[in-house]
Amino acid sequence: MSWKPGDRRHDIKSMIRVDQAGEFGATRIYAGQLAIMGPRSPAARKIAGMAIQEERHRQFFDRLIVKRGVRPTVLQPFWDVAGFALGAATAVIGPEAAMACTAAVETEIDKHYAEQLVALGDEDPELSEAIAEFQAEELEHRDTALANGAEDAWAYPLLSAAIRLGCRVAIATAKRI
Repeated sequence: MSWKPGDRRHDIKSMIRVDQAGEFGATRIYAGQLAIMGPRSPAARKIAGMAIQEERHRQFFDRLIVKRGVRPTVLQPFWDVAGFALGAATAVIGPEAAMACTAAVETEIDKHYAEQLVALGDEDPELSEAIAEFQAEELEHRDTALANGAEDAWAYPLLSAAIRLGCRVAIATAKRI
């Protein structure tokens, strides 16, 4: 069956696709950061804790993709490499840049999840409840990053703006491809 613009089943499948891609990307960013930082620094310990939550989010969306027959994004191999590279690059700059990356990504994810919750209304309680829970955790990640020096990163406004733009492009692309 082909879909028409505004087809709710298509819209929900698109939400699941982009959310799974985003959570996968987040796990790769944290993996890249931890590969550079190692496990012992205070920043790395905070990142490792956030990474555990992101992995749980990704696993939820992995299960939902299978359960609902949603086609994952074909860009997954790209997100794998790009996410790891972004994480590693920000960690090379320093722990503040790694935190700036988290703050930027989570700011965009908060907006993205808020838009999804409005669009869903009460139509899909399972998805809405998960998104609301994950959004709260993403905000905790953003706040943790800000409290741990994100804004002290070298060229923070530029770094944050570039990462946020990349997130918006990734979200728009993963919805469709």
